[in-house]
Amino acid sequence: MNVAYPRGRRTLYGLLLLGLLATGCGYRLQTVHGGRFTDPLLRIDLEPFENRAFDSDAGALMATRFREEIRRNGFRGTFERGGADYLVEGKIKQVNENVTTHAADGYALEHYLSISVDIRVVETARGRLLLKEESISEGAVYFSGPNFQYTESNRRMALEEACRRLARRLGQALRMVM
Repeated sequence: MNVAYPRGRRTLYGLLLLGLLATGCGYRLQTVHGGRFTDPLLRIDLEPFENRAFDSDAGALMATRFREEIRRNGFRGTFERGGADYLVEGKIKQVNENVTTHAADGYALEHYLSISVDIRVVETARGRLLLKEESISEGAVYFSGPNFQYTESNRRMALEEACRRLARRLGQALRMVM
């Protein structure tokens, strides 16, 4: 039995079928909210990390990248000290650099920069420890050259990249416990 449908009905049935297939594949038409992390009244005390490394701004850079990552993960509250719901304490333990390749004349060409961090996240109302990571580290490669500004610029970008990677890992860990 061959049933002929008008063209408009075939289009409607086709769109309906596509809609059903899309919902069957796990797609949703509305966003899913992330619990208490998205509460706009939530306050986090996240000051620059204590810095025990040679780099003077490594602690401030790490805290900035971690704030960005928390925002990217859906945090809608504010960062402030007074009356904070959560306290984030971080410490830059060290920033290491190792030469990985040399030129024919012995000049260092490629460096590996790594940053090591300790972090604690405490829920201030109950005093409950939510996250504690020790000696968690990330790194990035940078290239050097005879020009000091070129080398320092690359080194700074490597430090920022290592902080960004570390913030991403810490943000994922924090999202799991909140």
